[in-house]
Amino acid sequence: MKAEIIEFMESLKQRTPGEKEFHQAVQEVAESVWEFYVQNPRYRKNKILERMCEPERTIIFRVPWVDDRGEVQINRGYRVEFNSAIGPYKGGIRFHSTVTLSILKFLGFEQTFKNSLTTLPMGGGKGGSDFSPKGKSDAEIMRFCQSYMTELYRHIGPDTDVPAGDIGVGGREVGYMFGQYKRLKNEFTGVFTGKGVGWGGSLIRPEATGFGAVYFVQHMLRRLGKDVAGQTFAISGFGNVAWGAVSKISELGGKVVTISGPDGYVYDPDGISGEKINYMLELRASNQDIVEPYSREFGVKFIPGKKPWVEKCDIAIPCATQNELNRDDAEDLVKNGCWLVAEASNMGCTAEAVEYLKEHIDFAPGKAVNAGGVAVSGLEMTQNSMRYYWSREEVDQRLKIIMQDIHATCVKFGLSGSKVDYVKGANIGGFVKVAEAMLAQGIV
Repeated sequence: MKAEIIEFMESLKQRTPGEKEFHQAVQEVAESVWEFYVQNPRYRKNKILERMCEPERTIIFRVPWVDDRGEVQINRGYRVEFNSAIGPYKGGIRFHSTVTLSILKFLGFEQTFKNSLTTLPMGGGKGGSDFSPKGKSDAEIMRFCQSYMTELYRHIGPDTDVPAGDIGVGGREVGYMFGQYKRLKNEFTGVFTGKGVGWGGSLIRPEATGFGAVYFVQHMLRRLGKDVAGQTFAISGFGNVAWGAVSKISELGGKVVTISGPDGYVYDPDGISGEKINYMLELRASNQDIVEPYSREFGVKFIPGKKPWVEKCDIAIPCATQNELNRDDAEDLVKNGCWLVAEASNMGCTAEAVEYLKEHIDFAPGKAVNAGGVAVSGLEMTQNSMRYYWSREEVDQRLKIIMQDIHATCVKFGLSGSKVDYVKGANIGGFVKVAEAMLAQGIV
């Protein structure tokens, strides 16, 4: 079995040299589903897994724009339309200097399984650019977004590909891109999610990924006879995902003691609640991408250049970016008494960290934990199609049901004795639905 997986991965690496993030994502899925895959000859005969690893379409294009000094700048734009077997491509747009084709392919691949787990009719995709909004004026960001959309509009649509926000793309950027799409197409459709509530957006969308992650953790805890209340949480990041998670944990009686940024992390032993949560929004709106001002505002410890995983906690939730928690971090967490890790970021843990955490404590992967964001995006698409708005309570209730269903799927396919392998459960659960749809639709 191991030899077959190695052979499969070597073949993939030869076709996609240098795409290490993508290879890591595929290997995690392959190792989880391989036994199930080979036990179903129909899948093997039709090379379902091999086809899943090849995007249906990859679009790469030049994005020229003019900065405030009148100088021409050039960035590279991408959209990876990975899989449309169960619905239109669906996935975020990321604007960050680190964006590469490999990162977007890994994200689009993960998105396919994540969207499948939500039970909603959405395929997988991802896009973005190596443009960073950090330090740019609103006018510069607008000009870039308009230039980016002037090419991308040809490839997306409410029944084709529905982008959303991601790192570096919030309500402002979505607004600029949607406005340009509307201008070029002369139509108002639900082609983007993450829109402002006053012009087609859904309530709870900014908080959804963080809320959904906490709801998933809730179900993990209930299996263990525990609850969020009384637990101490270490969280990374300070953007929408972290903000949503901190808000919900505080509401449910837990205590969050860390948030972090590229500059380091803050440790707040009293817990992040009330006005401190509101201040996280100010940090994000400042567009400086640093977390140190929180320590000055509230008189708490700031540790520059470090990650929060050395602090004592019961539960850790990575909320920032890929591979932010490595094997050493995992060992530190376990040594300090952490007994549950749930990825709210996409592939937040390295493969070595995942292996270690699975052996020692309960661990759940991003494709299950952070599916709340895309789930509410799917609910936004539904509201757009209906030309209707649901209340905050209704959206939240639907999100709770979706996260409960995702947890149940993970348990169904990952239960072994009394322990649940959430990685295996999420991968097989997401795989089956997509695989069956691909079989039904033929060799396309």
